[in-house]
Amino acid sequence: MKKKGILTIVSLFLVFSVILSGCSEEKTGNTESKGDSKSITVLVEGGSPAFKVAKETAAEFKQETGYEVKIESVPYTGVYDKLKAEVASQAGAFDVATIDILWFPALAGGLLPLEGLVTDKVKNDLFPGLIEGGSYNHKVYGMPVWTNAKNLIYRKDLFEDAKNKADFKAKYGYDLHPPTTWDEYRDTAKFFTRDTDNDGKIDLYGTTVFGANNGDAVASWLDHAAQAGAKPLVVGEKGKILVNTKPYVDSLQFLVDLLKKDKSVPPGALEMASAETSELFWNGKLAMMLAWGHFYVPSNDPKQSKVAGKVGSAPMIGGAAGIGAVPGPWYQVIPSSSKKQEIAKKYLKFIYGKNELFMKTLGVAARKSVFEHYNSKKGFEHLKPLMTTLSGPQTQNRPSIKEWQQIESEALIPAVQYALSGEKTPQEALDWAASVIKDLLPPQ
Repeated sequence: MKKKGILTIVSLFLVFSVILSGCSEEKTGNTESKGDSKSITVLVEGGSPAFKVAKETAAEFKQETGYEVKIESVPYTGVYDKLKAEVASQAGAFDVATIDILWFPALAGGLLPLEGLVTDKVKNDLFPGLIEGGSYNHKVYGMPVWTNAKNLIYRKDLFEDAKNKADFKAKYGYDLHPPTTWDEYRDTAKFFTRDTDNDGKIDLYGTTVFGANNGDAVASWLDHAAQAGAKPLVVGEKGKILVNTKPYVDSLQFLVDLLKKDKSVPPGALEMASAETSELFWNGKLAMMLAWGHFYVPSNDPKQSKVAGKVGSAPMIGGAAGIGAVPGPWYQVIPSSSKKQEIAKKYLKFIYGKNELFMKTLGVAARKSVFEHYNSKKGFEHLKPLMTTLSGPQTQNRPSIKEWQQIESEALIPAVQYALSGEKTPQEALDWAASVIKDLLPPQ
């Protein structure tokens, strides 16, 4: 009897232990399945405005919601690589990411649609094309954080100089002013290309041409293609290839003429894009540059620019079809693998409400109301012309197709370089690009 009683007590103890263990495991499992740990992980480019704003607002978001914001920062290409891996693995590593417009076609299949967040009120406060840029196959996946386009940035001291005004009028028959057309731009660039030290070397150039081996060169050329009437860009409906038609040829010829015929840009165009152009301008070596609108801000910073206080901004130049540019917006997205989608949506709304911080950090934002609030403030003189450019009749996004990055790297960058180097005529270069694009696109 004694032995039997002991066995019964042991058995009851084991059963009770199993029950307790099971309760504990069930509780832990429910917490993990709900994704209820009090934090969200935000993926951003290191050192970018997105990183700075995320860091600056993290404490306030935690105070409002109880959720800590864990920021994972990586280099530009690392954002795409990590998010692409997340889309493939569905690991739930990130709850929010800030991405370039270029990445939507490749990532959209793993992103959460945001139609509920992008209300009519939001849409009415955004520039044309911003919602479209964050969409794929008619679904909205991105909440804009900032947008941008190239503007004309110029040396006010040179344009306002009395002798320059008189000499320009005598030579070209019209008043010197920030150019608005291709012809005026060429005239002005030629006029300001000169030997200022009288040492036999040109030390001031009118402008630059982007020909470097990157997407900046493509976007710059497509700005002018849009101005010449291209719409849509590069690939039309049902995969129709447009890149070797007249607007594209004319715009590439425009760049070739600046470089080869007018000689109003520095040598080495094939190694030049935004960074190199801005450095030349800030060092007083250029009279004008077509550069991202926010470059106006460092241009007037004495710590960064030798011409600070002498710089003006004007809208992008126009071609036969008017003002046009290819914007460069960024968006916040939610991976569909996030286990905390509802709090991630709250974070997107929270950051959208803080859009003014991107203006303070970068010099541009997404919301028209923020642009309008700042465009009369000192130091933000670039905003009014930038608003004109962003609302231009030919301003438009690059095509939202999965093959775009291949098209850009394998066809368009080489075509621009072929033409600028003189290896091919613009027509020959773009005929070649069209044949490459045909092989990259799926059969129609």
